[in-house]
Amino acid sequence: MEQTTNTILMIRPVNFRMNEQTAVNNYYQKVLDGMLPESVNAKAQREFDAYVEKLKAAGVHVIVIEDSKEFDTPDSIFPNNWISFHENGTVALYPMFAENRRLERREDVLDILEEQGFVIENIIDYTSAEDDGVFLEGTGSLLLDRKNRKAYCALSPRADEDLFIEFCEDFEYFPVVFTANQTVNGDRKAIYHTNVMMCLAETFAVICLECIDDKKERKQVVQHLKESGKEVIAITEKQVQHFAGNMLQVKGANNERLLIMSSAAYQSLTPKQIESIENHCKIVHSSLDTIEACGGGSARCMMAEVFLPKLN
Repeated sequence: MEQTTNTILMIRPVNFRMNEQTAVNNYYQKVLDGMLPESVNAKAQREFDAYVEKLKAAGVHVIVIEDSKEFDTPDSIFPNNWISFHENGTVALYPMFAENRRLERREDVLDILEEQGFVIENIIDYTSAEDDGVFLEGTGSLLLDRKNRKAYCALSPRADEDLFIEFCEDFEYFPVVFTANQTVNGDRKAIYHTNVMMCLAETFAVICLECIDDKKERKQVVQHLKESGKEVIAITEKQVQHFAGNMLQVKGANNERLLIMSSAAYQSLTPKQIESIENHCKIVHSSLDTIEACGGGSARCMMAEVFLPKLN
């Protein structure tokens, strides 16, 4: 069971902007004053293209799909929230909190993967939970330790505990549940996605332990990570605001391990943290300032990992 993949699916935006429907509980989003929507989208496209070029130059296989103009989908650049691909040929589809994000789900994405020789055996569809106001936003909400069969989930309005447990039963993962908070105008509020404050790599984890207010929960999460043989690299809540938790380890050329992050995330790290990460793998970073400001998501959210088997 591999923890990392060489193949990434990304959606190139056509209508990118700040999504008012997600801003209600994503406290990282901002309106960029004085910028027209067209300019925001054009800047996001430039950042996206430069990011894809960096990934490809490092030997990552990137499948880029153009977003369609058929629907108003300002967050389509973050596909990892609505779909995940698994090594046994199963695809999972997830229930989304924002109504306009539900329009991001596209069947043609599966067709494109099959055309490229990937095998889809089965689809597990959790999207009917939307009717009950219950959400679980893919690998934004749940972090998978594929090798040790553990799944980590910080509960929030976008990550329902019962549905998370159901996912773990369906995919045979041991559930590690906790609550992660951030300070917003003096109040502690739930962080909207687990992958904003935590990244799981093969031999290490980058995590903001300060966000886990309950000491017992914090201890339990650390224990699970260490039991699984991972070095715990702690980041601060301030670094989380620069998306230092929103990273993903992938395989580049010759199976070289790479940790992908935004330049803002990289610049927020201390020399010691960088050294700790580089003891395990190389860092690749790209500037995503517009996407981070308007989208409230970063490098990790933009990549849907493809673990599907391939036709021989």
